[in-house]
Amino acid sequence: MRTIEFKMERPGLLNVGDLIEVEESKLQTLQGAMYYYTISPALAMSNNIKSRDKLNTFNGRVTDIRQTESASFVTAEFDE
Repeated sequence: MRTIEFKMERPGLLNVGDLIEVEESKLQTLQGAMYYYTISPALAMSNNIKSRDKLNTFNGRVTDIRQTESASFVTAEFDE
């Protein structure tokens, strides 16, 4: 299993146990290609991930939601 954390700016859009689908986007930086993932439809976004660590599957499950004053952080698990 592989876990990735996503930042969700609007609370209450996802719940623990929800099945999710993510979209992969590629970003060219000075350090090379980076990838980031968005939970469809634009619910939350991951940090940049190096190309060697990119996801192989785009379906997962929400395992944890941590609330802070400014945002929620969603942890999702992917079967890899």
